[in-house]
Amino acid sequence: MRMRFPYIYQLMLGFLLVILTLMSITSFSIIHFGRNQVINEVEETFLNYASLIEETGFDENQLNSYNQIFGNQGIEYGIFDQEGELEYPQINQDFQSNLSEQDLKTLKAGESLLLRTKPNTLRKNNRDTVSIYVPIFTKDHRYQGFIGLGRPVSYIENNMDELKGNVLKAFLISTIFAVVVSLLLSFYLVYRVNRLSKATQKVATGDYDIYISHSNRDEIDRLSADFNKMIKALKEWRSEVLHLEERRKTFMQDVAHEMRTPLTTINGLLEGLEYNVFDEEQEMRSIKIMRKETTRLIRLVNENLDYENIQSNRIVLNKHHFPLNEAMTEITEQLTPIAIESNNEIVLNEDVKNIMVYADFDRFKQIIVNLIKNSLQFTTNGMITIDAAETKESSHIIISDNGIGMSAEQMENIWDRYYKADSSRKNTKYGESGLGLPIVKQLVELHDGDIDVKSELNKGTTFIIKFPRKKLKKVEE
Repeated sequence: MRMRFPYIYQLMLGFLLVILTLMSITSFSIIHFGRNQVINEVEETFLNYASLIEETGFDENQLNSYNQIFGNQGIEYGIFDQEGELEYPQINQDFQSNLSEQDLKTLKAGESLLLRTKPNTLRKNNRDTVSIYVPIFTKDHRYQGFIGLGRPVSYIENNMDELKGNVLKAFLISTIFAVVVSLLLSFYLVYRVNRLSKATQKVATGDYDIYISHSNRDEIDRLSADFNKMIKALKEWRSEVLHLEERRKTFMQDVAHEMRTPLTTINGLLEGLEYNVFDEEQEMRSIKIMRKETTRLIRLVNENLDYENIQSNRIVLNKHHFPLNEAMTEITEQLTPIAIESNNEIVLNEDVKNIMVYADFDRFKQIIVNLIKNSLQFTTNGMITIDAAETKESSHIIISDNGIGMSAEQMENIWDRYYKADSSRKNTKYGESGLGLPIVKQLVELHDGDIDVKSELNKGTTFIIKFPRKKLKKVEE
């Protein structure tokens, strides 16, 4: 079983590691810089004192006066001849230079030997000292010897210890501050993450009425914004699913009713034929009725299959140019008997002549037939008019009726699957499924075309279908 390591501790550990690493590097740099500064100050001090000693002309009285001043600062000095033998002070023979032949050559060449840390450099004891050696030259640039100044290393170490103590205090204070800041930042970030977590849990239970406030400051805010978009999309999707489910239930009820009626009729007629109930004339009439009801069932099934095929992109269009008048003449001849049954008239205007359409012929006829049948379904003792026009970009077909019309709300829903604008007419022989107009829209869009509808209650409806014209490639002569 893995040990759980909460996110807040991970954040705190991350913050602390970064802050402590930066503070450690900074502290080391400060101490290193401080040590170099102390050493540079000691070097500069020693060089200045060497200059003062040289300016005395090595007068013993003045040199003796410097002994007390230098002694108060823990500085000891000596003046050596060319061979490195001590000349001053004569009273203290514990002084020694301990310089190598190479060091003496360096001094004779006019170069100073800067700060060194060695035991027993100027005095014969075990204390570590820091020392500096400055060559002495006469006015005519002859080498006379050198001046050596030294101070115990403890003087430098005392200054460094004080610096280290101050740095340590600052480090401890900064560490406490870093822990507090890390804790606050971690709590703040974890709080924001927990908001998303709780919102996700609510969504998992089906609650989509959630909004997470954000200000677009960082990635978590952007995640919150994306989460809100996702919730909005899920809410719309859920509403659409419920909407479609309600339509599906209505559709299943309608289909069950529509199928039950012709199946009951067919079953009754078959039963009569089986027992020779009908005479010859009634038998022929019964066969015609059964054929009509069978056709009705086939149409219902085909409409559903068509819609599913279009939705799943299983429809392949065979587009080509054809005369609009030719297609419209066939359609009006096919639908005129149906129009007569409801005392309607289909009028084909002269505008359809001399207009070419670029489309799949069979699917084009399906589109127009469905639209005219829709008009016939909602029109009684009226007229369905077919007009046409064309532009450089497309061919237009306009189908108008003077039927019952539609409201604005109905026009928004007519392209939805299973929707029926007038449920009181849902059982007519032209509108069983509520799939006619959705199929029309899908087929028009497959042609890269467009369909628009205008309607007014009790005045009628107009459909305008636009089929784009084929773009012909220019042939170079």
